[in-house]
Amino acid sequence: MKTEDRTAHIPEPTAQRSGHRRDLVAVGAGIVLVTAAVLVGHAIENADHTLYVRWAPLLATWYPHVGPGTVAAPAVAVAVVVYGPVLAGRLRLRTLLLTCYAASLAWVFSLALIDGWERGIARRLTTKHEYLGVIGRFDDIGAALQGFDDHILIGPPGNWPAHVAGHPPGATLTFVLLDRVGLGGGAWAGVWCIVTGASAAVAALIAVRALTDEHTARRAAPFIVLAPVAVWAGTSADGYFTAVAAWSIALFALAATRTVRSPAATALGAGLLYGLVCYLSYGLTLIALPLLAVLVLTRTARPLVPFVLGALAVPAAFTLAGFNWWEAYHLLVDRYHQGAGGLRPYSYWVWANLACTAIAVGPATLAGLRRTAEGVPGAVRALRTGTTASPQRLVLFVSAAFLALLAADLSGMSKAETERIWQPFILWLLPATALLPVPRRRGWLAAQAVVALTVNHVFWTGW
Repeated sequence: MKTEDRTAHIPEPTAQRSGHRRDLVAVGAGIVLVTAAVLVGHAIENADHTLYVRWAPLLATWYPHVGPGTVAAPAVAVAVVVYGPVLAGRLRLRTLLLTCYAASLAWVFSLALIDGWERGIARRLTTKHEYLGVIGRFDDIGAALQGFDDHILIGPPGNWPAHVAGHPPGATLTFVLLDRVGLGGGAWAGVWCIVTGASAAVAALIAVRALTDEHTARRAAPFIVLAPVAVWAGTSADGYFTAVAAWSIALFALAATRTVRSPAATALGAGLLYGLVCYLSYGLTLIALPLLAVLVLTRTARPLVPFVLGALAVPAAFTLAGFNWWEAYHLLVDRYHQGAGGLRPYSYWVWANLACTAIAVGPATLAGLRRTAEGVPGAVRALRTGTTASPQRLVLFVSAAFLALLAADLSGMSKAETERIWQPFILWLLPATALLPVPRRRGWLAAQAVVALTVNHVFWTGW
């Protein structure tokens, strides 16, 4: 029995059908930005070695290679390019969400396997910079939390490795608890990050559907799955962080639009996840901007009280356990300037970070962001009068995510490695691809896949 294309009956706005040349100009501008970052970065590194990356602007080494994923990843890409747009329009919503999760999981896993099982997954989180090296120091979790701040700075004996010191202890505790339940070691940690991280695609679709409409979410679905940023999702704890932040936003959107049976309980869950994400990464407090955008777009404050109650629960638990978030953050700022962060030139990274983002989001998203920027004035006017259409709500929400990313950039606490660190913000730029015209979707999807496959095959990406 044939299935109905659930988006075929919806006319495509004229504004979305036009503008292809301007889309290509936006992609060209992105290529120029990346090229400038490469050339200027290599000049700076050759002159004074202050960038602390081997292939600026990416934290990567030139290393052409193949692996088990060399066959699997192109196969996944071809399947999404050929069948993704059709299935996104025809599948029942629940089936679509499950399919997107499976496709995202396959895409991230296959890209990671280009580096091989050991190097791509099992050993990624076992290096000297990563969390697993300190599992034994958390035998007494209470004592470890109480003394956590004492080991952030470089100098005192037993200072934490870079990633442990650079994050609140919630990140390390995740892997401690995995070890406690019998899932210890690098392989389980890597699988955890990929399996949880892939669910961010589902959360993004749920949020976009709640804030705009189902048609918009369906149009964005293949692009959210087949994003170049997946190169850095496997294997990286930031992929796991992305999922936690994404589900916080998705639940908050469902609560604000009252499209669930218990909006208050859903908002409480969103708050708990936001509280958790603030104890996974200091910088992810900026997820508050997309969350605020949810309230603005839905024109309600109803979910705010249960959300705040949930958001306060995690800080309360950590504080009672003896960990001081504010003190640790200020110590981290000092630690950051003790290491490469204090030497990397802000004047380069404040714009080269955006070049990293251009690679991670891919050409299709750059074109979508061009359309987003073009639509902001009209969307703001419509917001003032309460007459926003779905594309305008999408424009405003993507803009809020971009503002969060810019705030992270301007802070100076994200100099380099942003292709990995900014995954929780990059996720919410991807839905801008829903603004692209339908006839060109497969071409844009293919371009996304080419970027991801090229980067993963010619570079060895860190950490």
